[in-house]
Amino acid sequence: MSQQPEYTDWQQILDLIKQSTATEQHEILLTMLLTPDERESLVARVNILRELLKGELSQRQISQMLGVGVATITRGSNELKSKSDDEKQAITQLLQRQ
Repeated sequence: MSQQPEYTDWQQILDLIKQSTATEQHEILLTMLLTPDERESLVARVNILRELLKGELSQRQISQMLGVGVATITRGSNELKSKSDDEKQAITQLLQRQ
């Protein structure tokens, strides 16, 4: 009898995070799932998306500001290009600091 992992796709992970947020356990879940380096990378990626959506700086300027490689900025840019205007608008609103 072969064993199968409980979680097999990205949507299940998103559902898990959603559930953890509803029960206010998201902080501990994400802290346990992500290494300190991964958490740092996530902070950088959020800032990359925010800067790309603002559109005020070049990729090179964003790279220098955030201390990440231009290739990382390009990957974020390519991901954004695959999104609809509505999706871009939604993420822009989400990333606005309160």
